[in-house]
Amino acid sequence: MSSSSSHRRTSHTTQRRVAAVALVGVSALLAAAVQSGAASAAPQKSSLGKINRGSLAVQLTPSQRAELIRDADAAKAATAKDLGLGADEKLVARDVIKDADGTVHTRYERTYAGIPVLGGDLVVDTTKAGRTERVIKATRASLKVASLTPAIAASKAEKQALSLAKADGSKKTDADRAPRKVIWAADGKPTLAYETVVGGFQDDGTPNQLHVITDAATGKKLYEYQGIETGIGNTQYSGQVTLTTTQSGSNYTLTDGARGGHKTYNLNRGTSGTGTLFSQTSDTWGNGTTSNAATAGADAHYGAAETWDFYKNTFGRSGIKNNGVGAYSRVHYGNAYINAFWDDGCFCMTYGDGAGNADPLTAIDVAGHEMSHGVTSNTAGLNYSGESGGLNEATSDIFGTGVEFYAGNASDPGDYLIGEKIDINGDGTPLRYMDKPSKDGGSADNWSSSVGGLDVHYSSGVANHFFYLLSEGSGAKVINGVSYNSPTADGLPVTGIGRDKALQIWYRALTTKFTSTTNYAAARTGTLAAAGELYGTTSAEYTAVQNAWAAVKVGSRPGGGTGTSFENTGDVSIPDNGAAVTSSVTVTGRTGNAPSNLLVDVDIVHTWRGDLVVDLLAPDGTVYPLKAFSSSDSADNVQETYTVNASSEVANGTWKLRVQDKAAQDTGYINSWKLTFP
Repeated sequence: MSSSSSHRRTSHTTQRRVAAVALVGVSALLAAAVQSGAASAAPQKSSLGKINRGSLAVQLTPSQRAELIRDADAAKAATAKDLGLGADEKLVARDVIKDADGTVHTRYERTYAGIPVLGGDLVVDTTKAGRTERVIKATRASLKVASLTPAIAASKAEKQALSLAKADGSKKTDADRAPRKVIWAADGKPTLAYETVVGGFQDDGTPNQLHVITDAATGKKLYEYQGIETGIGNTQYSGQVTLTTTQSGSNYTLTDGARGGHKTYNLNRGTSGTGTLFSQTSDTWGNGTTSNAATAGADAHYGAAETWDFYKNTFGRSGIKNNGVGAYSRVHYGNAYINAFWDDGCFCMTYGDGAGNADPLTAIDVAGHEMSHGVTSNTAGLNYSGESGGLNEATSDIFGTGVEFYAGNASDPGDYLIGEKIDINGDGTPLRYMDKPSKDGGSADNWSSSVGGLDVHYSSGVANHFFYLLSEGSGAKVINGVSYNSPTADGLPVTGIGRDKALQIWYRALTTKFTSTTNYAAARTGTLAAAGELYGTTSAEYTAVQNAWAAVKVGSRPGGGTGTSFENTGDVSIPDNGAAVTSSVTVTGRTGNAPSNLLVDVDIVHTWRGDLVVDLLAPDGTVYPLKAFSSSDSADNVQETYTVNASSEVANGTWKLRVQDKAAQDTGYINSWKLTFP
């Protein structure tokens, strides 16, 4: 399912790989009981810590929000100076969140010499007294380019973009507009570039909005991503429901005056324009089947209303942009179109009717998914490619699931399955599984350095799995009649904190911590910060976030509990393109051999992790490779837990972490590393 600075795809029926640039960055073990048996699907009454209400966002009226943005814009020059930005750098206020304690989180875009900076976004947190407390940047690089004059013509960039789109199967392909000059700063050294946006249609009939970034000096493609992010009424999926409509004379229309004027339109198999607003003399819509065009309209209208209410009553958010303005929905897009998408351009959701026009993609979790793409676009703006793209898709799955549970509809009870009602696979199986994402045949259960190269609908599995574990915990259980059995990468249990708390943590991280380039390591950092603000850094909730991330191989578990750990926290500099260095830990007090699931927690600070080769050396000198060199892995840092089968090694003795930098220009150091014997 999709969203966008344009749209987002709903399904991954087309397994086309978008060139992914890893925009990445990212202590033994806490004992936790494995949950089993039946678990309640109602909003859970957690016995864990109470939320710090001062860190909750207050509900702003549209005028209050607009005033805060105006204030930020008025002070942007002073803010830029306080942040130490260069004379050519300017800020543009894009969004604002205000907490109950008076803290204001202002999200800015940047320009350089008047040119938009892609990957230049940042969040500035200020206290009630106006003091800058924290700055979160999408890029840490200083903004400076050698020249603002392109060496290649814009037409060359456009030609390259069109060729890439056609190679991906695009139809009716043309540039939406002339390539624009930008500063590309999302994945390393800021570069003068062109951004070309290609229109037309993708190979499955989804509108195309392929963004191609081309180096303005060399003509080399730097990045590409798809802007289309895929994905009383008698409804097809939710039974008979109450709809908010508007009467005009003798007619009723699917216009929701209680929710920002949200409207639902019938495209009647068209693929462009708004379509026709659903209107009729009776205020009963649809008949529960596809024989009546208004059935899909009722499903979409109901899903939009429940999504609006979910965001308002759960987070105090008034509409997608938090400005009280409703979006609109379009149903019956195309002929047998098996997808749904969000489009920022029209500020609307669009739904196809599925294979044979028999299963419209208007189920409630799909509606929640699509509208959530709009929320992401208007907050963190997560780039729709690489790890940030996976986080973008997962955010929509997470909140779409939240909407489904929130609605509490007996015909479509809440679950951790994505798209289970729309039969997109034709065999009754759901589109995605949050408890064990790999059950769909392509999604990743856990993080690895190759996750960023997957289609975003598959790389989303890491965050989906994290969210499930944080909410419900690991192991076998039954929720609303659905059986789950969620594994962990380290073989250790995770105890959930409840869905309500997990949603609050994810929403706060999305709206105040994530930026366009956030990757899985940074998502861990952001969710921990959010958990700390909401529940305290010594809370069970904070520890659960650590454990859930470690269980999907992002970071490590906190100290204590079961298992024995041996750690070296001393810094060891890694020579640039030089000899290997080692850091040692001495294991004592163990009997026999090491385990088959020896955990190796690695924390290396480095500006280009692809340069690094990392190995574990056993006491007898046996080498266990942990990470290989990769010229295409441009992320920062190595913060990962590796599982090693060291059962042939004697446990006691001196173990070493060996690191070598195999390429020039980027530097770093071993920050710490740890061995844990479960």
